[in-house]
Amino acid sequence: MDRFYIDGAWVAPAGRDTIPVEDPTHESVIDHVPAGTAEDVDTAVAAARRAFPAWSAADPAERAAHLDKLHTVLAGQADNIARTIARELGTPMKVATAVQAGLPLAVLRSYADLAGQPLPEETIGNSTVVREPIGVVGAITPWNYPLHQVVAKLAPALATGCTVVLKPSEITPLVAYLLFDAIDAAGLPPGVVNLVTGHGTVVGEAIAAHPDVDMVSFTGSTAVGARISHLAADRIARVALELGGKSANVILADADLTRAVKVGVGNALLNSGQTCTAWTRMLVHRSRYDDAVELAAAAASAYTLGDPFAEGTRLGPLSSENQKNRVRGYVEKGLAEGARLAAGGLDAETPERGHFVAPTVLADVRPDATVAQEEIFGPVLSIIPFSDDDDAVTIANNSRYGLAGGVWSGDEERALRVARRMRTGQVDINGGRFNPLAPFGGYKHSGLGRELGAHGLHEFLETKAIQR
Repeated sequence: MDRFYIDGAWVAPAGRDTIPVEDPTHESVIDHVPAGTAEDVDTAVAAARRAFPAWSAADPAERAAHLDKLHTVLAGQADNIARTIARELGTPMKVATAVQAGLPLAVLRSYADLAGQPLPEETIGNSTVVREPIGVVGAITPWNYPLHQVVAKLAPALATGCTVVLKPSEITPLVAYLLFDAIDAAGLPPGVVNLVTGHGTVVGEAIAAHPDVDMVSFTGSTAVGARISHLAADRIARVALELGGKSANVILADADLTRAVKVGVGNALLNSGQTCTAWTRMLVHRSRYDDAVELAAAAASAYTLGDPFAEGTRLGPLSSENQKNRVRGYVEKGLAEGARLAAGGLDAETPERGHFVAPTVLADVRPDATVAQEEIFGPVLSIIPFSDDDDAVTIANNSRYGLAGGVWSGDEERALRVARRMRTGQVDINGGRFNPLAPFGGYKHSGLGRELGAHGLHEFLETKAIQR
């Protein structure tokens, strides 16, 4: 991978530096991608700016047809996508196929359908209120869901008539090259979508600060999101942020405990815990707490670690050695602050090679403990007791984050009352399945704006009132 995709062609980078891409399972370098520069960003933004007038003026049916063709081409690469992500991230093939490849295809399909509809207009008195594409979008995406997070930005931006410059994560950039091969094969007009790989401190900051980028859409850590906000604010540019989470899974006294714990552990460990929406805090009524800890420990211990391509592997490695060390540090911190180890831990058996951390359950965690407050981004679950529904809500909301959560109860109306009181962007009741058409985003430090479905289109639109 030695090129960028700019203005409808694969082009050489301005510099010669490259970034190694590691297989985290075997700790070996599997490829290199160019380390882009501010000059490369200038070239890509200029191409997107030139393409914007024609793309924004295109008939919605034309944009929909392009997205439909892209979906067809990309769907034909589903197995290759899953295998690429399994290799560069370590996601087990079953999850890589169903989630890492399947979810972005579903999202792309939804926007191919939405793109064919005219942008909404309304009449307010003597005003006609219209929506128009915001312009050139800089998309900066993370490593944990490397195709889905790209599609969740790129598809609605294109559907509304915006053009895009993408910087994928330098940790998992290879699937982005598969996407841009599909974009090229689908025949999207030159300059409508552009790819520049590189480090966030160089390429990401150049995009965020660029005077010709009208909007920045970022997914990643809260600290980096704050930095991007500062850069964009200096030039009064719009920012959409999907940031961290520390989601609470509230199990009320009348819940189906076995199912609630099993699903809750699975949610917390999905993608080796490297999921911003992971229910990493399990809140359990005191009357059922001991049983819940026992069930959670047994469920977590049943997750087999190993090679993502091996039959029976349920949990792969973490994305890098730095990430592994970070997670291990949190486990040490949790135990030092008084948590009880119920499963896993730093001495648990893991494969000799690879960035593995055993699925770990920490019991008797205080609501204000570090492991209950900070995003760990690894296979670590904290279990916290509560006394009644009010106490559960207080603990659930005792976080600077507010991205997702769950509530379990035998009385759905009771669960709904608790869900309405949780300060978070999404709540699942009794394991309600993920809906890719519903708005996705968070409260507080979990971000600004919403992705997915019709609400995801709104982020890329300006509003104009015309009086007559």
